[in-house]
Amino acid sequence: MPKSVYPHEPRRALSGPKGLAITNLSYMTDTLTIDTPTTMPVAHAKALYVETYGCQMNKADSELIVGLLLRDGYRLTDQVEQADVILVNTCAIREKAEQRVLGRMSELNRLKSINPNLILGLCGCMSQHLGEKIIDKAPYIDLLAGPDSYRRLPAMLQALDTNQEPALDLSWDRVEHYLDIDPIREAGVNGWVTIMRGCDKMCSFCIVPFVRGRERSTPHQEILRQIERLGEEGYKEVTLLGQTVNKYQDGKVDFATLLQRAAEIEGIERIRFTSPHPSHFPDHLIDIMADSPKICPHTHLPLQSGSTTMLERMKRDYTAKTYLDVVYRLRKKIPHIALTTDIIVGFCGETEEEYQATYEMMQTVQFDAAFMFKYSPRSGTAAYKRLEDNVPEEDKGRRLTAIIDLQKSISSDRNQAYVGRTVDVLVEGQSKRDEAKLFGKTDAFKTVVFPALPEIQSHMIVQIGITSVTPFTLFGDVV
Repeated sequence: MPKSVYPHEPRRALSGPKGLAITNLSYMTDTLTIDTPTTMPVAHAKALYVETYGCQMNKADSELIVGLLLRDGYRLTDQVEQADVILVNTCAIREKAEQRVLGRMSELNRLKSINPNLILGLCGCMSQHLGEKIIDKAPYIDLLAGPDSYRRLPAMLQALDTNQEPALDLSWDRVEHYLDIDPIREAGVNGWVTIMRGCDKMCSFCIVPFVRGRERSTPHQEILRQIERLGEEGYKEVTLLGQTVNKYQDGKVDFATLLQRAAEIEGIERIRFTSPHPSHFPDHLIDIMADSPKICPHTHLPLQSGSTTMLERMKRDYTAKTYLDVVYRLRKKIPHIALTTDIIVGFCGETEEEYQATYEMMQTVQFDAAFMFKYSPRSGTAAYKRLEDNVPEEDKGRRLTAIIDLQKSISSDRNQAYVGRTVDVLVEGQSKRDEAKLFGKTDAFKTVVFPALPEIQSHMIVQIGITSVTPFTLFGDVV
């Protein structure tokens, strides 16, 4: 049975070093600000403020948390100073990110001097990874909840009201899909739908299986219901989420069939998915991707390394050759597909030859974009326990700089090919850098910036003639 309350020191405000401002955090951060009615009068409802750090899965989980707590009578606020409950939902992929989140928690703790009854909670993967050690590092944190524990958040918060002691629930649940909880989604054109939870791959560098548990697939009927609801609410695009999303199988429907059925739902114009695994791209899945105009011609295909010996140490269950075979089959059936990827340099024992294999693979594949990182060990992973982090930091930095420069050049060349073309752009809103311009995405996930016109609104799909590009953005005019 899960522990609902972890007895520790009473809640109190503590002073500490100044945390980093949210704008300085180096990975995705969002504050949910939906204005949704609660089940009790607003004057008596406790104000909830949620911040999200990490990947799309974390963002989808935050929407789930908000849906659950608003159903329980809380109201959402976008003013952190007015909150009665602050929940920070986190990622655990990198140690540096965890340190920055702890800095942010220290900063938020200062609000307890204004509101002594403020509840400060940490949710998600970081809570699951560090567990009770977080309380030792930051005793002002009142609540810890892992990814399988969100359903028990109302009870945990109620226990805090009664006992004034930190609440902890990091229990695992192999059957939890939160089927009866509708997420309260952030306003926008894209809606996240989690179709799988957990991961069974056990890559040696990755902490995800240890913080999100074993792999399980949500029943397809529930996924299709959520997509139908998104269409009814005006969303034009859905993104199906899973750690190995193309491995989906609920016993009746596989991932290819799920995509096919999702594409039949009215109102939805575009369907995306992330992140697929290179080992799970059968031909019939690629055929369905090619045949449906709603399934976006973009695939994020994590490579990690272009060296087969390195992939073996990483416990990736494919070789460089089989990866290239997937790329070949995708581009044969979908010639205009955009491919993006993840790459790690400096993993344990990486030789110069193994690094060069990655560099050459990038030249061969010609990715549209890439997320590139230096390896850093994560406690709890197989690499941390069994392999030596023996590549000098100087070599890691040199290799990372070189592949970043290479990818920037490749991205520029691939984007340059769009000049003179007309593309369909799903409008997302006003450009952050220029109020006189709008931005949106192509079906290949290219960001496009163009002049705003009175008749063009968010959620519309408009045709844009591309006139210029950078490695990261396309620019054009309305056709």
